[in-house]
Amino acid sequence: MRPEALALLAAGCWAIASLFSAPAAQRLGAFAFSRWRMLFASLILWCIALSTGGWHGLNPSAIGLLAVSGVIGIFIGDTALFACMNRLGPRRSGVLFATHALFSALIAWMVLGESLWGWSLVGSGLLVSGVMLAIVWGRRGDEQHGWEQTRGRLVVGVALGLLAALCQSVATLMLKPLMTTGIDAVAGSAVRMSTALLSHVALLACGWAGARAQARVRLQDAALTFASAAVAMALGMTLILQAMKQGQAGLVAILSSVTPILILPALWLVYRRRPAWGAWAGAALAVAGTALTLR
Repeated sequence: MRPEALALLAAGCWAIASLFSAPAAQRLGAFAFSRWRMLFASLILWCIALSTGGWHGLNPSAIGLLAVSGVIGIFIGDTALFACMNRLGPRRSGVLFATHALFSALIAWMVLGESLWGWSLVGSGLLVSGVMLAIVWGRRGDEQHGWEQTRGRLVVGVALGLLAALCQSVATLMLKPLMTTGIDAVAGSAVRMSTALLSHVALLACGWAGARAQARVRLQDAALTFASAAVAMALGMTLILQAMKQGQAGLVAILSSVTPILILPALWLVYRRRPAWGAWAGAALAVAGTALTLR
């Protein structure tokens, strides 16, 4: 399968998982939710890696790089994203996280020497513009549900969203040279996830109050968290690493940024409310941009 298609599938996984993630993350808190999610994802990934033999391709240098990527992208970035979501909701946190496409394109150009030209450049520009348009003007004026409310200071939520986007870009792009060596994507994801989980456990063991759960884990919370871990982390992140093997890192990041576009129909399904005109216009631009990019 083409790396561009893998990136789009990963975006779909993240969009679906956001429906599972938001309720449990708000109830448990960003740190506790991320910790449980990483535990479930690590168990899933290691079961697959051990059963398929993909772990045989791991070596000390690869494990070290994967571990650093896990700390930056998952421990810091993923936790910051859910802290942002708890404050601003999935829609507004989505527009902030979508900036990882711009960060990725810039870093890929500066560090990896990648650049976009021709229809790919035009399509990428339309795609990113469509994502931003759909989220910024994708809310109806009379929407007052919990996912549209601001909790805490707005500037803190914005900072957390931008931090998550930057961490996602750095952590993914630093693995581009490693993934081209043919390392198993599932085993690589397992190492990244396990390292992030150990970092979370160490933070909790230090006694910091913010790392503790805000509420006891109920069966419903565990089920939602497991579903989020399986779809977003075990499947989605593995697809991104697989796409990195053959595709341009910047282009893969840009295509994976369509997650907020895919979240809009999900919100429509949950709340039975049609998205605003900006959502439709942004979706149209994103679809056109994707078509040109894949041309």
